[in-house]
Amino acid sequence: MSLSAAAQDLVDLESARKEYATLRDAGLKLDLTRGKPSPEQLDLSAAILSLPGANDYVSAEGIDTRNYGGVEGLIEIREIFGKLLGIPAQQLLAAGNASLNLMHDVLVHALLTPVPGAERRWVDEEEVVFLCPSPGYDRHFALTERFGIRMVPVALTGEGPDMDEVERLVASDARIKAIWCVPKYSNPTGETYSDEVVRRLAAMPTAAPDFRILWDNAYAVHDLTDEQVPLLNVLEACAEAGNPDRVFVFASTSKITLAGAGVAFFGSSAANVAWLNKVLVKQTIGPDKVNHLRHVRFFGDADGVLAHMQKHRALLEPRFEAVYEVLEAELTGIATWTRPKGGYFVSLEVPDGCAAEVVRLAKEAGIALTPAGSAFPYGKDPRDHQIRLAPSFPSVDEVREAMRAVAVCVKLAVAEQAAAK
Repeated sequence: MSLSAAAQDLVDLESARKEYATLRDAGLKLDLTRGKPSPEQLDLSAAILSLPGANDYVSAEGIDTRNYGGVEGLIEIREIFGKLLGIPAQQLLAAGNASLNLMHDVLVHALLTPVPGAERRWVDEEEVVFLCPSPGYDRHFALTERFGIRMVPVALTGEGPDMDEVERLVASDARIKAIWCVPKYSNPTGETYSDEVVRRLAAMPTAAPDFRILWDNAYAVHDLTDEQVPLLNVLEACAEAGNPDRVFVFASTSKITLAGAGVAFFGSSAANVAWLNKVLVKQTIGPDKVNHLRHVRFFGDADGVLAHMQKHRALLEPRFEAVYEVLEAELTGIATWTRPKGGYFVSLEVPDGCAAEVVRLAKEAGIALTPAGSAFPYGKDPRDHQIRLAPSFPSVDEVREAMRAVAVCVKLAVAEQAAAK
């Protein structure tokens, strides 16, 4: 029996309608749409607002951080995060406040300036195609669509993308220039790429000599359990496979310190870093080095970052537990969901054909959910079954209340679908 058939047997239509009517009359106003840090999480970094201090603006190398220059960013912050990301500091750039901004600009530069190994600019190609493991990060897909790059979805397996399909596609089509990856605690599924997947991505033959892995390691230090889930070093794997220029690594402190005032990072081979540096000097006279120094003073070293992340975990873990508590009590046998060991999201899978209706019902009842299909290229979930839940921002009690409301909406959508057949 399929999930849809089994689920429909567990839900009574009239009871579901009564529950929903009560919910709608409650006048709730709750939001589970985006993975925003809660105010309590932001408070963890309150001390950073008084750093580095009026008379503390000179870096370890004697650089006056208030002035122009240093497009590569302060060496101290690159050393701290280079250790956490497994990237030599000399192959890591520290930039502005958001990795999304950095990804946007790197794509623009790749379109307008040949990347190492390229025969020409991507904008001069007849067509450019990116592979998009799905469900994935909606903003990756929005960026790609904005630049007129065609997206091809690839299924996720629980250990990363379906590599048989990825290898087949990239080996035969030179139009395929890149693949998006959120390799650790993926948004929204929470999976971490296996060693085998990383090695296969690094070593696979590609028809395009300038193929790139866009490695958005957004949740590198965002653990939710005692288990330190390992991720193979993709930069080293690419170098060992003879493809040192294949990967562009992105990361940031946006969900570590202050989301609007963090530090973004780009890491890659020496050749790729030199390429980006060359085009960046035409774009900027340097990043916010005072902010870099502020973060250095706040953390001290890589261990300081990890200690800080334990404070985040203490705030996030109860919110995730509230999600599981309600889902298990209300939707066992009706839906399935992930239990990520890190990151910011839970992926809820409802019976096929129900996700959009669940989101619509929730909206009418005052519960904001990410639009159905958002985690797929062009916003189209072919099965209409996946909903991304983001429990970080509301309080624990609000998360529990919102999830009870979501459960009511799921049951009504499933019951209505059964009645329509």
